[in-house]
Amino acid sequence: MLDSNDLKLLDAKGITRQQIEEQLECFKKGFPFLEIAASASVEKGIKVVSKEEQADLMSTWDRYLDQQRKIVKFVPASGAASRMFKNLYEFLSADYDEPVNAFEKKFFEDIKKFAFYSALDAVCQEQEGKGIDALIQAGNYKAVVANLLESKGLNYGQLPKGLLLFHTYPEQIRTAMEEHLSEGALYAKSNTGEINVHFTVSPEHQSLFEQLVKEKKGWYEEKFSVAYNVSFSVQKSSTDTIAADMDNQPFRDKNGQLLFRPGGHGALIENLNEIDGDVIFIKNIDNVVPDSFKCSTVIYKKIIAGVLVSLQQKMFEYLELIDTGKYTHEQVEEMIHFLQNELCIKNPETKYLEDAELVLYIKNKLDRPLRVCGMVKNVGEPGGGPFLAVNPDGTVSPQILESSQIDLNDPAKKAMFENGTHFNPVDLVCAVKDYNGNKYNLPEYVDKNTGFISYKSKDGKDLKALELPGLWNGAMSDWNTVFVEVPIETFNPVKTVNDLLRPEHQ
Repeated sequence: MLDSNDLKLLDAKGITRQQIEEQLECFKKGFPFLEIAASASVEKGIKVVSKEEQADLMSTWDRYLDQQRKIVKFVPASGAASRMFKNLYEFLSADYDEPVNAFEKKFFEDIKKFAFYSALDAVCQEQEGKGIDALIQAGNYKAVVANLLESKGLNYGQLPKGLLLFHTYPEQIRTAMEEHLSEGALYAKSNTGEINVHFTVSPEHQSLFEQLVKEKKGWYEEKFSVAYNVSFSVQKSSTDTIAADMDNQPFRDKNGQLLFRPGGHGALIENLNEIDGDVIFIKNIDNVVPDSFKCSTVIYKKIIAGVLVSLQQKMFEYLELIDTGKYTHEQVEEMIHFLQNELCIKNPETKYLEDAELVLYIKNKLDRPLRVCGMVKNVGEPGGGPFLAVNPDGTVSPQILESSQIDLNDPAKKAMFENGTHFNPVDLVCAVKDYNGNKYNLPEYVDKNTGFISYKSKDGKDLKALELPGLWNGAMSDWNTVFVEVPIETFNPVKTVNDLLRPEHQ
């Protein structure tokens, strides 16, 4: 099945023959649906922070920042922005020349409100000999779009979102990446004034990100009186997955070469595993707002971080107590209640366990990476949601799941999915070290049974593609997970270019 050229390719990518065999087996068997007990809600599984608690939790986080701790802001930023411009690509290839549908009309009516307007006007002047206004008056709408998306102009169709101009200020125009620098200064600054921000980027764009940081970093350091440590990593080629044909055999391109595809954002668990940080915030590149709208975001970032370090402190106390061997039956009961009430881990079998077995069970559950995930009320946005899922060991605990992981042919499961009150905005804060200060090896906590198979084509031939367990789904399956309700104002993603016209991006 694999020849010498294939083996050389595997060696270059850092992929073993066993991994290929395992991946092909996944194509044959598919992935099982996850058993879910309920969708999480404020009645069951989602913590609502009261007004009285908010100030305490923010103070808890501020006190934590005063210690010698390393805080990192981790931002997945490798995806190209092409999907953001899907509607405009459709307009370019349409058999009409003027805006027809609501999206196209909105784009051109409000074009001067986009932060990239001046830059686009300049390239239109250069390439077409006319500015945007003159091109529109002449009915040449497509020239405007072509200069926005194509390499002759701003090339926004091929650039990552992090490098696009998002917001206009009186004194400057900011990219999405710069908004993350600004945001980090407001809740992730160490007691020495340092801010660590890490972006995962694609190899072909890394130099552009580095150039932007070089140009802009000093301005932000002066504005916020901080020192930035900005780092980058690329998705490892060893996390690429093999494509399969419809017979579940390795797919070969027209040159007979094996075809590999990026393994999806779940591959970033390897990048996250290499981050040296006590606490790591994770947030998508496009979920940013101008400074005037950041207040709610900052408050709730501090709140969920306060929840994280409060829980971690209690977990460490329990683990140290277990290690002494000097605990009472009442203390064991207290720990079980902590697992059930604070970490929402249910296990009907615990009542049958002797104290020694119970303590071992408690230790295994406490001694894991911890994440606190903000959840917003469901307003019909696409994406995964918070559930109480059944784990391989029979326990029930909070998990973030996508629709593909749930058997929607089962009426009861479908009802749980459709009636979910909250969804996942990707607003995480993570603790990845144990109580002795040693880093957990994060790939050990991935549930490999939570991947996903999609159908694509190459050179006119159908193929199957394998996505690894998602970063905040199966890749963090065996973490301790706590859901906290956060307001919708903290979730402002830019999925289409016209989202930049929303009030919160102006």
